[in-house]
Amino acid sequence: MDNKSIAILPFLNLSSDPENEYFSDGITEDIINALTRIQGLKVTARTSSFSFKGRQMDVRHIGNQLGVSTVLEGSVRKSKKRVRISTQLIQTTDGFQIWSGRFDREIEDIFELQDEISLAIAEQIRENFGHLEIGERLVDVPTQNIQAYNLYLKARYNHLRWDSEGIENAMKFYQQCIEMDPDFSWPYFGAGYCHSMFGSWTPNITSLDMAADYINRGFEVDDQSFLGYYSKATLEFWGHWNYREAEKLYLRSMALNPSYTEAEEGLAELYTAIGWFDEAMDHTRHILQLDPLSPNHHFTKANIHYLQEDYESALVSTEAALRIDPNFTHAITMKQLSLIKLNRKEALEAYLGDTALAQSPKSCSMLYTLTHQPVDHGIKLEEIDQLVQEEVFTLTPWPAFLYAQYGAKDKALKLLEEAVGDKRGQFANFLSRPFLDKIRETDGFKELVKKTFEPSRLPNKRSRQELSNGSAHRKNEVDARLLMQPDEIEMAQKKLDQLMVEDARYLDTELTLRTLAAEVGLHPNKLSWMLNDQVGVSFNDYVNNFRLECFKQKAVDPANKNFTLLGLAFESGFNSKSTFNDYFKKKTGITPRKWLKKHK
Repeated sequence: MDNKSIAILPFLNLSSDPENEYFSDGITEDIINALTRIQGLKVTARTSSFSFKGRQMDVRHIGNQLGVSTVLEGSVRKSKKRVRISTQLIQTTDGFQIWSGRFDREIEDIFELQDEISLAIAEQIRENFGHLEIGERLVDVPTQNIQAYNLYLKARYNHLRWDSEGIENAMKFYQQCIEMDPDFSWPYFGAGYCHSMFGSWTPNITSLDMAADYINRGFEVDDQSFLGYYSKATLEFWGHWNYREAEKLYLRSMALNPSYTEAEEGLAELYTAIGWFDEAMDHTRHILQLDPLSPNHHFTKANIHYLQEDYESALVSTEAALRIDPNFTHAITMKQLSLIKLNRKEALEAYLGDTALAQSPKSCSMLYTLTHQPVDHGIKLEEIDQLVQEEVFTLTPWPAFLYAQYGAKDKALKLLEEAVGDKRGQFANFLSRPFLDKIRETDGFKELVKKTFEPSRLPNKRSRQELSNGSAHRKNEVDARLLMQPDEIEMAQKKLDQLMVEDARYLDTELTLRTLAAEVGLHPNKLSWMLNDQVGVSFNDYVNNFRLECFKQKAVDPANKNFTLLGLAFESGFNSKSTFNDYFKKKTGITPRKWLKKHK
């Protein structure tokens, strides 16, 4: 487990109006995005953090599931023009509270408040667990219109419901937000993304044109937005199947925000569509490290296995997605298709019978029969025609599968040609779809492949390592500007020794890395680097070691026999009982009382 890692759990909505949940969710997501700007800090992505929403769970269990050393919990109370946010940072190994804070502000100061909280969290992680380079600001001010920001959070909340009603509401709210503040870029990119996906899966060329318009207008406001490049990449990939341009845009979004797993998932999906399975799997494994409880990421992994005809592995990843979200339609379909390919008739029939959300059960059963009884299936072509007329196929191209497996190649190819011509999202992976195997060698299929994947539309083949070199992806590289010259280190060390040994600055219970850095005359990033790289300890270990030695001297001094051990700890600079006891036992292996008994 990486010590410099954190998951921000969804802040509780303590406002009198339960509908203000969109606001507390939005604040949480903005703080997640702010912390991802810090190199070397592993921040769990939104999907995994929000999987614990409304669930009371021990932080140690959450830490194990997400692979993080710290968890931030919080609450938001919004009342008229004021907002109060309470937070606590907890160590996942033992549930120890590292820090807590309470902030009361005017709602107009919400961005300053987010910045203050994000910086405080980052400082606590740096002081306790090791060097991080922290900028002067982590939260930019995207709009001066707080009503527009509030409406954006409402749009985003609906957007992330991922259902038709939610997307329609989101597009409406995004537009209202733009009208309220035309210089606010985020709603342009949100609307552009929604229209891109809607236009791809419908298909609806008008929606794709609207997506392009929204995105271009957003870039006029902010041409360095990772959200903007992600939205445009979505339009190019899902809307236009322009793989080369989409790859560039996904990579640009990832460079601007290396922890934004949605962009990297989009890149993995792109590589999957063109048959670059090794690259797709490499990116998928990476995003699962940052977002291990994302059902989408597990489905993406399942899809890669499935298209490579590794159906057992596909089923394992599909089950992982369904454990997180049992209603995930794509994963339900993937399970059905994998069971067909694995010839597990009883399991398939049981699943179709027990699952109310089973996708196209009649088509699924017919496809099983055609697959495993290719000669004596007893199915007439007219039955398939009737089924195709009766059922609505929104997400999966069951008709093409049925016609192909039946042997009605002309009908299967006609469907495929129309869908690929329209660039429908349901057919994005047609190149490798296993149930299209019977038409793969036809001239019509080969011509479709030639048109769709002509070299000028494909990316240049490079490894993920090559793509990452020299970019913001290399999160653990030390910024060269922080490396201090030997004479500068020597002077800083002398000043530090004076402050700690002669002036006993460790006795100040409110001492922080930033205040000590100011007294030494260094930028906090430089002092943090010097302590961790040159001295070999974190700030808290460095300071608390002085406090511990001070306590030991006081504890064995007969003049202090009437003082409590805790009182002596406070006099030595420790600011809480739990911090003192935890640090003492970590360094000595025993309790303060047992130590004193041995050394009296």
